Amino acid sequence: METVSETASFGGVQGVYRHRSSACACDMTFAVFLPEEARSGPVPVLWFLSGLTCTHENAMTKAGAQAAAAEAGIALIFPDTSPRGEDVPNDDDFAMGQGAGFYVDATQGPWSEHFKMWSYVADELPELVAQHFPLDMERQAITGHSMGGHGALTLAMGLPGRFRSVSAFAPMANTLDSDWGVPQLTAYLGADEAARRRHDASVLVEERGFDGPMLIDQGTEDQFLDKLKPEALAAAIARRRQPATFRMQKGYDHSYFFVSSFIDDHVAMHAEALWA
Repeated sequence: METVSETASFGGVQGVYRHRSSACACDMTFAVFLPEEARSGPVPVLWFLSGLTCTHENAMTKAGAQAAAAEAGIALIFPDTSPRGEDVPNDDDFAMGQGAGFYVDATQGPWSEHFKMWSYVADELPELVAQHFPLDMERQAITGHSMGGHGALTLAMGLPGRFRSVSAFAPMANTLDSDWGVPQLTAYLGADEAARRRHDASVLVEERGFDGPMLIDQGTEDQFLDKLKPEALAAAIARRRQPATFRMQKGYDHSYFFVSSFIDDHVAMHAEALWA
């Protein structure tokens, strides 16, 4: 693992690191924020998964999560959103290929060699950070924005017992019935609907649910509401009677101005669950 940079932040350290990923068969970059408490021993972990076109850097620099994480004494991990490199397949559509991994393990060509983002986020990267940083991996939580909100919800429900809490900002909520889901997951996973159902947050809420706090924030002026399908997720929560807080935030759009406006609420919810 290579250290790209380390910078003092709110009494702790914001670092960026690079390593060779066996899951994605390429170099991957990620970021870790460690609060001051990490100098004395392991601290709980909050994962932040980013959305389409993003890298590790977008949420690291725009979400404004470090101050709240420092106050709560928890670490933040910001993975990349896809494999990258000259040998990694790409697509002219920004919602496919590099920057658009959708947190799935692709089974179809040309994506299957590199696009293993589920295995990367669920297995490889947790093992790596556990080896190199003072993290309490028995206390993990997860959040994300847009495609990353989809990833956070599907990982939380797809890995029972891994995460103590889950939240999402404007998640892609119904990938089985959206332009941000059907073309991409069909390309990555093929025509088998059963494989794609495992990556639909609304389906998973209704079929599996989540045993822990769940918080969803969605802006009413989000320019992508027709693709995100928040009403499908809200209906699934109601049908299952899943304990959750689902907030439609008046006037907010899809941007990081929206994320940064409510990030403190999310970090506080996760911190309470992590320190319980």
